[in-house]
Amino acid sequence: MKGDLHLHSTYSDGSATVTELIQQALSKGLTHIAITDHDRVPRCGDIPPVTTLKVMPGIEISAYDFVQRRKVHILGYAMRDTRQVTAFCRPLLERRQANSLRQIAILAEQGLRIRPQNFVKRAGHVIYKQHIMEYLVGSEQAGDMFGSFYHTTFKNGGCCDFDIEYLDALAAVRVITEAGGIAVLAHPGQQQNLDLVPALVKQGLKGIELAHQKNSAEDRCAIVRMAEQYGLLLTGGSDYHGTLEAGSSELGSQLATEAAISRIFSSSSSK
Repeated sequence: MKGDLHLHSTYSDGSATVTELIQQALSKGLTHIAITDHDRVPRCGDIPPVTTLKVMPGIEISAYDFVQRRKVHILGYAMRDTRQVTAFCRPLLERRQANSLRQIAILAEQGLRIRPQNFVKRAGHVIYKQHIMEYLVGSEQAGDMFGSFYHTTFKNGGCCDFDIEYLDALAAVRVITEAGGIAVLAHPGQQQNLDLVPALVKQGLKGIELAHQKNSAEDRCAIVRMAEQYGLLLTGGSDYHGTLEAGSSELGSQLATEAAISRIFSSSSSK
């Protein structure tokens, strides 16, 4: 079994459609993948039927540790009833959309040719700052996706350097667990939050993402020790965003353990 369990599509901030992700996975000889868009569970019809590839509808919840003031991303797999997860994430998606519309308004005030109507093709989908940059590059108002314009506008105190309030990490694990799903701590090396695992386990955490490009060798050793201590699954994935993330890893470049793939997908098939 070869499984990349962390992929983003055009339904959130990935540049590839679900169909394109499936095609890429097949071309690389993968047997299992999971679509884990931010704060949105795939809906009926989002994932086309595939015979030679197992496709898991999942989620990556953009959460936060309000005690230590740091981001904590939580992956969710094999959820039986996603309605409560969808309801939990809806306020965050609404905040993200409002945030992006505010950024668009500010950019228009700055003299750029941009307005919400430029994003009608995303009808029903939330606008991310990556989509704003994609439009500005395509309309030749910015040189490249993550160059000087991006860093002086969306980072480093720029006019659009503001963010939204995220969801509570403990509650995110709890809502996935209550939905019958498997909650996994995503890329703890990137956000340096592995020490939160004991508290997350009390809410139902079942795994930690081991294989991820932002987990250093030292991080991975610590993750394995933590997983052994609490009996957690070791998952993995490329966290593929395509052209909408600077330095995005290649689909299939990071894989979950076979034990995690077997547990997650057998759990799904039994529901």
